[in-house]
Amino acid sequence: MAGSEKMKLFAEKSSWIRKMFEEGAKMKAQYGAENVCDFSLGNPDAPPPDKYNEVIREIVQDESPGMHAYMPNGGYLWVREIISARMSTEQGMEVTQGDMLMTCGAAGGLNVVMKSLLNPGDEVILLAPYFVEYNFYVDNHGGVSRVVATDSTFNLDLEAIEDAITEKTKAIIINSPNNPTGQIYSEESLNALGRLLSKSASEYNSAIYMISDEPYRKIIFDNHTVPSIFKSYRNSIVVSSYSKDLSLPGERIGYLAVHPDIEDKVNLINSMTLANRILGFVNAPALMQRVVAELQDVSVDNSIYSRRKKLFCSILQEAGFTFTPPKGAFYVFPKTPVADDVKFCEFLQEEKILAVPGTGFGAPGHIRLAFCVPDTVISRSAEGFKKAIDKALTV
Repeated sequence: MAGSEKMKLFAEKSSWIRKMFEEGAKMKAQYGAENVCDFSLGNPDAPPPDKYNEVIREIVQDESPGMHAYMPNGGYLWVREIISARMSTEQGMEVTQGDMLMTCGAAGGLNVVMKSLLNPGDEVILLAPYFVEYNFYVDNHGGVSRVVATDSTFNLDLEAIEDAITEKTKAIIINSPNNPTGQIYSEESLNALGRLLSKSASEYNSAIYMISDEPYRKIIFDNHTVPSIFKSYRNSIVVSSYSKDLSLPGERIGYLAVHPDIEDKVNLINSMTLANRILGFVNAPALMQRVVAELQDVSVDNSIYSRRKKLFCSILQEAGFTFTPPKGAFYVFPKTPVADDVKFCEFLQEEKILAVPGTGFGAPGHIRLAFCVPDTVISRSAEGFKKAIDKALTV
């Protein structure tokens, strides 16, 4: 075979999200898009804030010299100053432009972090259910994923995490609000995790990092809040993007920030800055850096997702699903009525409903449903969910 055997294997195991998205395209072509209820892809559909349109029009009309030139590899200093000021409020401590870099989305940021932290064979703990690409990001840079399940309500299982930590553990990735569950980890549990990591790092005489992937930080419901990671643990790193809170996933603009007192900060920031270049990202997009700098005080209309969450949870409850209501993000992750979640997704497809099996997130026996779709799509799925459950329980 011409090409990498490893990538061939990865392709065979690649994201169930994309597989279901592609299946959805076929079904829409066959039955008409108006007859298919596609909950497979977390592609935010709430419009960007009005201010975004104003800002981008103004910036693209600026013909000043150097508007599209290279910049420092970490991004424009003045943009980082603006974002670090907002992060200082979020994290409850002073974050400066020297603590952060602009990145090509959160995915680019996570790869920069992995490149900068991992030696071959180092282990990274992933908390199931987790965003499936984490496995690939760890492998990209010679690391090994260690999957640890969360508890029955998708909260941190500290005992299981402690059992998974070894002398090879370099990091743990947390994602709160979580994709696919919508769970938000409490301040108390994060503080306890920070104490556990400190204790384990001391025992093994090594640094263990807490990496927080936070693109859904502003998509929260019912007056819940997202705690500060920096206040919970010194060796912590935040990675985020504007894909969700500004509805700009295609623009690939994000950032990373390290705790102001993280160990060996200068060398770590230098490594990340170099990784931002040698991984091929070179710089976060110049235009979008300028745009997001003007939008730190705005976000999408969260009431759109809040309304849909209530509608979807009502429909799922009436259909007979068991689930933990999401506190944030735009997903719900119900249990399937039969153990085989892939098979249950087939029953749903027979009703022209597309869901992603929990197997793809390391949590079989569940499905992920993305409610970043029009209310009408959610409403018309009600009978299909009931029929799929009936079929699954009678076959």
